[in-house]
Amino acid sequence: MMSRMLMFLIPAAIVAIAAMALMPLCKRSVDKKSAKRRVIANLSVFFGAVVLFAATPVGSMIASAAEPAAAAAGLSVGSGLGLLAAALVTGLSCVGAGIAVAAAAPAAIGAVSEDPKSFGKSMIFVVLGEGVALYGLLISILIINKV
Repeated sequence: MMSRMLMFLIPAAIVAIAAMALMPLCKRSVDKKSAKRRVIANLSVFFGAVVLFAATPVGSMIASAAEPAAAAAGLSVGSGLGLLAAALVTGLSCVGAGIAVAAAAPAAIGAVSEDPKSFGKSMIFVVLGEGVALYGLLISILIINKV
């Protein structure tokens, strides 16, 4: 019972300490120098917390507790990497589609406001950007079917 409580409390304490360490950095005005310092502080606190968690006995307890559960579920390293690949395909394709739509949609709105007859042409470019996300979803479904 105590080990389960430790498995919850230690990561929660690490997250709380990291959040409290970053509180002074939350200011309204952002210039280039302070933004760079914030990013470096965020990354150092995050990776420090990861290393600290991995060094504690709780991190090894969680890892050792997950191995029998994964073996009982019939999961292997290959299937885990396949699921990770499917998640990455979906996520990255959606990010790419978001970038494409963010560039194409305002241009399409501007073109339609100048000439209403250009609606069909401009919507094709917006839909092509969204198609990237659908292709990523299709590939991730195919990967999951193979796993």
